[in-house]
Amino acid sequence: MTTKQADLPLRENIRQLGDMLGQVLKEQGGEALFRTVEDVRNMAKEARAGSNEAAAGLEKTLTSLDPEMIMPIVRAFSQFLNLANIAEQHHRVRRSREWAADPESPPLRGSLEEAMERLGPHADPDQLYSAICNMEIGLVLTAHPTEITRRTLLQKHNRIASLLDDQDKMDLTPDEKEEVQQCLKREITAAWLTDEIRQRRPTPLDEARWGYAVVEQTLWDAIPRHARRLDRALRRYTGKPLPLDAAPIRFGSWMGGDRDGNPRVTARVTRQACLLARWMAATLYEREINALVDELSVQPVDEDLREQVADAWEPYRVLLKRVRARMRLTVRWVESRLEGREAPNGEAYIHAEDLRKPLLDCYHSLHRSGAGVVAEGRLLDNLRRLSCFGMTLMRIDIRQEADRHTNAVDAITRALGLGSYQEWSEEQRQEFLVRELENRRPLIPYDFEADEEVQEVLDTFAVIAEQGPESLGAYIISMAAKPSDILAVELLQKEAGVQHYLRVVPLFETLADLEGAEDCLQRLLDIDWYRDRIQGHQEIMIGYSDSGKDAGHLTAAWALYQTQERLLACCRRNAVKLTLFHGRGGAIGRGGGPTHAAILSQPPGSVNGTLRVTEQGEVIQAKFGLPGITLRNLELYTTAVLEATLVPPPDPKQEWRDTMDHLSEVAVKNYRGMVRDQEGFVDYFRAATPEQEISGLTIGSRPARRKRGGGVETLRAIPWIFSWTQTRLLLPAWLGVGEALETAQEQGLGDQLHVMFEEWPFFRAFIDMVEMVLAKGDTDVAAQYDRRLVPNELQPLGEQLRQRFRDTLRAVLAVSGHERPLDDFPVVRRSVDVRNPYVDPINRLQVELLHRVRHGNEENLRKALMVAINGIAAGMRNTG
Repeated sequence: MTTKQADLPLRENIRQLGDMLGQVLKEQGGEALFRTVEDVRNMAKEARAGSNEAAAGLEKTLTSLDPEMIMPIVRAFSQFLNLANIAEQHHRVRRSREWAADPESPPLRGSLEEAMERLGPHADPDQLYSAICNMEIGLVLTAHPTEITRRTLLQKHNRIASLLDDQDKMDLTPDEKEEVQQCLKREITAAWLTDEIRQRRPTPLDEARWGYAVVEQTLWDAIPRHARRLDRALRRYTGKPLPLDAAPIRFGSWMGGDRDGNPRVTARVTRQACLLARWMAATLYEREINALVDELSVQPVDEDLREQVADAWEPYRVLLKRVRARMRLTVRWVESRLEGREAPNGEAYIHAEDLRKPLLDCYHSLHRSGAGVVAEGRLLDNLRRLSCFGMTLMRIDIRQEADRHTNAVDAITRALGLGSYQEWSEEQRQEFLVRELENRRPLIPYDFEADEEVQEVLDTFAVIAEQGPESLGAYIISMAAKPSDILAVELLQKEAGVQHYLRVVPLFETLADLEGAEDCLQRLLDIDWYRDRIQGHQEIMIGYSDSGKDAGHLTAAWALYQTQERLLACCRRNAVKLTLFHGRGGAIGRGGGPTHAAILSQPPGSVNGTLRVTEQGEVIQAKFGLPGITLRNLELYTTAVLEATLVPPPDPKQEWRDTMDHLSEVAVKNYRGMVRDQEGFVDYFRAATPEQEISGLTIGSRPARRKRGGGVETLRAIPWIFSWTQTRLLLPAWLGVGEALETAQEQGLGDQLHVMFEEWPFFRAFIDMVEMVLAKGDTDVAAQYDRRLVPNELQPLGEQLRQRFRDTLRAVLAVSGHERPLDDFPVVRRSVDVRNPYVDPINRLQVELLHRVRHGNEENLRKALMVAINGIAAGMRNTG
């Protein structure tokens, strides 16, 4: 079956949903709105096909719209793009199912079956089994402000996807088919009548609730289903089952714990987020225990369990009713702590093992009594959930800037009359910190009075001491650069009386910090106290966002690759196990991209069975919003880590390294030459993009800037990339790449670049991702922003950037050997082509809205501008 034939059901779904939206526009907005939208849509398609007449007509129509007509037209195109996204996600699930059901089709690439068969010649069954059972994948959900769609609309979108699934069933009666159609129409109408824009900025606890809702809606059921698939694959290829306590994938969260530059995340917020996680877990388990009470009416029981229930009739129900009563008490206990009330009498479930024991007793009793098939259902599923989610769903990481800890220690040393810690050399700081870490007496005096910022840091460590290891994960230090940055956090944990220390994880972000990471780690490992503290296991986080903003995509990607190699070599020299934590975003410029390819392009040995990675913003909904998509992504993570562990890629050849060094040098020079040194660049950026307006979006609890004022350097990586995505220039992902490739090609390295593309997974993944970005970009659209919004004296700068975009595209295609972008990815190519005629009008309208708003006209159009930003984000499938 050709790609075009396979896509016929998708095109039919998009047409069907588009027709329904058209009906809703007529019914809710009137015939005039419907006709205008249709005229704009047709002109946009013709303009995209090359008609200058249609382009001129489209420009004239959109710039002359009455203010009251702009909002519904922006909303109409935004809603269509959301519906197209839903249809596309549903089609992905449908195609995966069709592929798996076809006996003539080979196993789907990246599936468990395909991976086991392909890896079989490289690993014996024991190696396969050990690699799966010892795998540690940590997916950390973060609340970075990139999920622009309101949760209430996401829920409607999920229901539309579920209805499309119902519609695909072959045995529907005519009445049932009609009912599905009516339900689809209702959901589309309800979405049209729902405000896309949040009325207030979400709080950190709102974000935490949203993260826990992802567990409830998909991950709660997907984890045991994934474990069943894994169990079947292991039995088939190794002859052994997945152990009951195995949890290859676990989840963490930064929601309610990430205080880096976000003053709204306080110690109180973190405490509340931990309790909310316990409440959600207890609520979900109570639901499951209720179902088990109904289900386990069976009589066969072994002697061990019989003794626990005193020979009762229906012994499993008797035991599980006790469990249910204690779980209900747990829910009330958590609620009382959330509300500040006195806790109820009785023993709540605090630790996962407390719940595991009675469930395991039931499981083993059923097996010993000949009813093992019953034990392998819901009961086993809940044992799997316990291994993954525990009693807290997700452990929350704490993240804070290194300077905040420095300020706290400085306040303490000043109060003690020891001088200013901030003014000490690095050697003096380390000597002081190690001495105090080895000293058992407290350092902070009982009458110590701190300012508000320092007190908040100390209060956070008090919450760490209070919550314990089941609620909290790691302590991430952003902008870490020196050993004292890590040792200061260890000292503050000690002073707070933390019994179970959080592992302290430095986050190396800028180019300079990445280059100094190995030296920092080696100096730490030279400290006897520290070696004893980590017990042979070090975790380090590497940041893709700020390194890309600092040095450009190419230079950052190569620096991140080399940093991983150096850290791995350092840990091997010191007999320390290394876990790398990848701080990736959704956009290509922030480390985003296809999961499978990204993992397999890492340096050899850097995965080795363990991987932590952030899942940010809109990526969470894209990967874990629908059950079928969720299962596929869990499978891709598992098989990619398995392959990277058992069959890592070969080391790159020295000539490839030399070429990458040269490419990196040219790329960073050109990137910084524009972003840092080019006169007028910051003014151009602010005029040509909606950067200033994006800060008004109520899409996240965190400010857009780390510090007030400043230029690009103080802007967070997310709005930096978000702004360029809106204008379709997507500058952060490619700036500097074209010049680097062109220089290498002029020096006769064209053939070598193509060999690197064919044979080196890292380089291929990089070129593929840049090519994908360039396919989504559009210099004609970007030029529209310049013509209407940019002062005349800055317009040559915009033309220069657009020419560099076109030059980069030619250079990238010369390396990949493709005639046009995405020749190797026809599905992505189709996706871009489908969306363009619907994103184009929103871009044009956004230009008009920005012009009117910036010139003080029609203040009421700000909301329409926010909807336009939403719509373009939906069409580009990326924000930041």
